[in-house]
Amino acid sequence: MLPKGDSPLRITRSALFEEVAERLRTRIFAHDLPPGSWIDEQAITAEYGISRTPLREALKVLASEGLVTLTPGRGCKVTLLTEQDLDEIFPILALLEGRCAYEAALRMDEAAHARIDALHDALEAHFIANNIEAFFEVNQQFHLAIQEIAGNRWLTQLVQDTRQKLKLMRFHSLFREGRLQESLEEHRAIVAALRQPDAAAAQVAMENHLLQGRRAMGRLGSA
Repeated sequence: MLPKGDSPLRITRSALFEEVAERLRTRIFAHDLPPGSWIDEQAITAEYGISRTPLREALKVLASEGLVTLTPGRGCKVTLLTEQDLDEIFPILALLEGRCAYEAALRMDEAAHARIDALHDALEAHFIANNIEAFFEVNQQFHLAIQEIAGNRWLTQLVQDTRQKLKLMRFHSLFREGRLQESLEEHRAIVAALRQPDAAAAQVAMENHLLQGRRAMGRLGSA
């Protein structure tokens, strides 16, 4: 039990700013702190039972990750991605994940094939059930599996750092009508290339998948 007067939200760890950064990061990704909103430093310090110093150190960490923007004299707000941001992020992500698919194709073995096939079968099942949320979750696992099969930790780090920015968005492209089937067909092309294996084809298929996802988001945003 907590001592009398203590709150479950209060932080007692020594590296306060790291814990604060993680809690704020989680809230940002959950859109509890929405894109474009200002961070209420006074409210957060009171809620967590901390001083301004660890909070400001935490905000510097999040700013270095691109999740918040610090404005001298005004404070800090959660980053709001623009259409230009998406136009710049997705081609980079396509190149990085395309390279992951290329390297994964060169390293495909029986276990890797079984893993990719199982994930793809799950995508097919969720498509038939029209379970968008489950499809989206398995889609994330599918991309991560390809990164892990590729086995290039530098590529994986770059992909994860880039993908983290996209968690700032309020939506994902699969919610647009027809996008689910398009995404599934793109996955089929990736899987077919990995099965051959054809590294160049896998790279092209993955790049196309990411760029088509960006186009779908653009149409959704203008709807």
